[in-house]
Amino acid sequence: MTPTQLQNVSEAADDIRRLIAQGDLPGASAALTPLGVPEVVELVDRLSIEDAAIVYRLLAKSRALEVFEALSPGTRGDLVQALRNVEIAALFAEIDPDDRVWLLDELPASVAPQLLRGLTRQERDLTSGMLGYPQDSIGRRMSPEFVTTHPRLTVAETMTRIRGALAHAETIYTLPVTDGGRRVVGVISLRDLLAASDDDLVADLMSQAHLAEVTEDAEAAARRATDYGLLALPIVDREQRLVGILTIDDAARILKQAESEDAARQGGVEPLRRSYLSTPIRRLVRSRVVWLLVLAVGATLTVQVLDAFQTTLAQLTVLALFVPLLIGTGGNTGNQAATTVTRSLALGEVTPRDLFRVLAREVRVGFFLGLLLGALGFVLAGLVYQWHIGAVIGLTLVAVCTVAASIGGIMPLAARAIRVDPAVFSNPFITTFVDATGLIIYFLIAKAVLGI
Repeated sequence: MTPTQLQNVSEAADDIRRLIAQGDLPGASAALTPLGVPEVVELVDRLSIEDAAIVYRLLAKSRALEVFEALSPGTRGDLVQALRNVEIAALFAEIDPDDRVWLLDELPASVAPQLLRGLTRQERDLTSGMLGYPQDSIGRRMSPEFVTTHPRLTVAETMTRIRGALAHAETIYTLPVTDGGRRVVGVISLRDLLAASDDDLVADLMSQAHLAEVTEDAEAAARRATDYGLLALPIVDREQRLVGILTIDDAARILKQAESEDAARQGGVEPLRRSYLSTPIRRLVRSRVVWLLVLAVGATLTVQVLDAFQTTLAQLTVLALFVPLLIGTGGNTGNQAATTVTRSLALGEVTPRDLFRVLAREVRVGFFLGLLLGALGFVLAGLVYQWHIGAVIGLTLVAVCTVAASIGGIMPLAARAIRVDPAVFSNPFITTFVDATGLIIYFLIAKAVLGI
């Protein structure tokens, strides 16, 4: 969305808040009329959930469904809880099975049976089947509504299949090719079908298929789909039988959510389910307070280290002046390494099996960074204070940068190996750990060099 469009939405949000507060619903409805679906989605994200529910009720039915499908899962969940039961049931029946599962994952567990009962038997079976897969698997994010063809069918017969499935198929631009046992033997694009003759066989036109198993991690499958530029990725069970497809737009949505979660957790907060401006203050507090408490407890390690070396500090108080510099440099170095490796993990460039290769690289990177910073610290501290103080600062920077980069590099890999989100193990915990170890290194080097 362009800056001009965002400005228009911001102005419209202010107008609609005022009109709703005045009870002027016809005026609010008129203010919504010139906005397109993307702008209404942005508007809903900027409003409180109570005002968003009122705005949603003012939309025409067909437009309301388009808006609902474009909302984020978190916003959908909040909106559903703000609407009446009749409205919820109607919405739930209209959206696709994969969108229903996204929505149910955002709602209390007690709501699911009530919503499922309002579906037809066929739609209920499709949705319930997806809910049976693991929480973070691609089976919960795929679409079970797809069109297939067979290697021995002609182009004309395949086009007839496509026309008959236009009303319910998730996509028609890439078709899985299956044999008699529903096993995927290839894929064919609509472009190739349109370019071929009616009598050509699918077997002569199809290409090799990239597949994902239904229990595979959703983010990994989505990453592969986008890396290969696939419009649709067939999802299969253990016997390679087709059970669904992942479209490129759903893959992009999975990756967007995953990257938002990683970015939040690297900063020591829980990800927000809605946009920042429309998130209640109590939810913002709740998303941050747990991590602050955990990190505050972890920071007591730093206090314990300072207490253990208080005699050293008392003998040479100038050492205390450099504590913020050293622990800050160590924390920043570790965070840089962790961010780089976490990103490489997400892109599939490294795996936990590369732990020792990553460690070897980060030891060297940290050492060279330490040499550069240590040389500068040695000269500045030596000129301002004394050269033996400069030596302590220089040697400490070399050691701290080496340790911090090494820890920052291997911690995300260790997290992935034990099936924990690497982002959780990254910046906040690394900073706390490096603060404590950096101080220990600092005071040990000071005692050795200064003889105190």
